Amino acid sequence: MKPNSIARIGIINVSDRASQGIYEDIPGKAIVETLTEYLTSPWEKEYAVVPDEQDLIEQTLIEMADVKGCCLIITSGGTGPALRDVTPEATEAVCNKLMPGFGELMRAKSLTYVPTAILSRQTAGIRNRTLIVNLPGKPKAIRQCLEAVFPAIPYCIDLLEGPFIECNDQIIRVFRPQ
Repeated sequence: MKPNSIARIGIINVSDRASQGIYEDIPGKAIVETLTEYLTSPWEKEYAVVPDEQDLIEQTLIEMADVKGCCLIITSGGTGPALRDVTPEATEAVCNKLMPGFGELMRAKSLTYVPTAILSRQTAGIRNRTLIVNLPGKPKAIRQCLEAVFPAIPYCIDLLEGPFIECNDQIIRVFRPQ
């Protein structure tokens, strides 16, 4: 990707009920809303709602990364201890490198709000030139977790030779070493 190219960002809501139309896709919309507030540089979204099926999650991650050219993929849901929660497993299966600091920071931030955050298994990883970040499924937690980790995301994308992402410093302050 070229430094001045438009950032393509994948958003995947992992939910059995939302994928069947039983449940409104509120988490995916919360991610789009947050990114719209954060980003000042142009971006396009690739969007999917998939059930809690590891094979389908993996296929969607691979398609968004390898075919659609997303520099960043953000998932919501499927990060808890329930039997059908398999988003971290899907992420780990498709990534070349894991980025455990993302999950550690998100859990630490979430623990300041709810003691059950210790049950969350959010993670992140890199597939070639794509950063994949798993968020929880609750909109309030999505915003809290993105607020914690997003300051490092544009620089990570720089290191992966992706597009240069600029943000609204009044809303979120990103860090790039001098």
